[in-house]
Amino acid sequence: MRLALVACGLLVALLPWVIPPFVTFQLTYVAAYAIAILGLVILIGYSGQISLGHGAFMAIGGYTAAILLAGAGIGYWVSIPLAALLAGIVGIGLGFVALRLAGVYLALATLALAASVPPLLKRFKALTGGVQGLSLPSPHAPGPLQPFVSSETWFYYLTWALAAVAFALAWFVLRGRVGRSLRALRDSEIAAVAFGVNPVFYKTLAFGWSAAYAGIAGAIIAIVTAYASPDVYSVALSLELLIGVVIGGLHSFLGAILGGIVVEFLPLWAQKINPAVESVVYGVALILVVIFAPGGLAGGLSRLARALRIQATPRSRPASTIEAISEKSA
Repeated sequence: MRLALVACGLLVALLPWVIPPFVTFQLTYVAAYAIAILGLVILIGYSGQISLGHGAFMAIGGYTAAILLAGAGIGYWVSIPLAALLAGIVGIGLGFVALRLAGVYLALATLALAASVPPLLKRFKALTGGVQGLSLPSPHAPGPLQPFVSSETWFYYLTWALAAVAFALAWFVLRGRVGRSLRALRDSEIAAVAFGVNPVFYKTLAFGWSAAYAGIAGAIIAIVTAYASPDVYSVALSLELLIGVVIGGLHSFLGAILGGIVVEFLPLWAQKINPAVESVVYGVALILVVIFAPGGLAGGLSRLARALRIQATPRSRPASTIEAISEKSA
């Protein structure tokens, strides 16, 4: 496990020096989407609550960072944490609403949030730029590094570093009492309450935590694009994130990264086939994964690795009857 993490770290560190700058830019998006999808892994995979509105939390994070950068001149070192904080607060508020809802009713409530946020952003033109959106200053590496590192490479490293922190925090927290409590509520809320698990606290925590991660992702996308527009954070984005977490794997951290790759690159591959079949490609990919890999791509890779490990394990040859009689007589 440690060797795999070291190998992944080296791969992430070396990639910008051997790939074109545009691909580096795309991989920055992959890291941002992976952070948002990790929030859905926590919310759906661990706590059992569904959300079709994470595009709205990304919009809150993106516009928080955009307003702070463009209007107040506050750098991204401060604007990204504030974007996560504000999105997390809104998520906690939605978490209290979610306590009274479940299943399709919760899905519709979060979908309503995703549908209502972009029109609201267009109405407050003085603050959000309205339909035109907000233009941001392009991100640059710190002064001493600018001659050596391009802005694309610098923000690539920054985004993947934030992703590493987000994944490490989630791993550390979910492997303890919080993770056990969320899984207990997901499997049987009545049994969990009987054993002393507080559903109000843990369900709102899951929504707030998940929304904060989406806020970080939205802020990163706004900063790296140097532009924030209401149309970027549409309902389609929420659905793409949900598709990404299902295809990647609902219960796996690796699934969040694979889901980020799917959300970023699957539409591009579909457009190369035919720009009109993007939705068809999404649908076919989702159906194939649900049928042949119910645990997502991460679950399929895990089963394949187990099968290869079992096949590679040397099996002891059963002793023949003559050998067994010889051993007894000896």
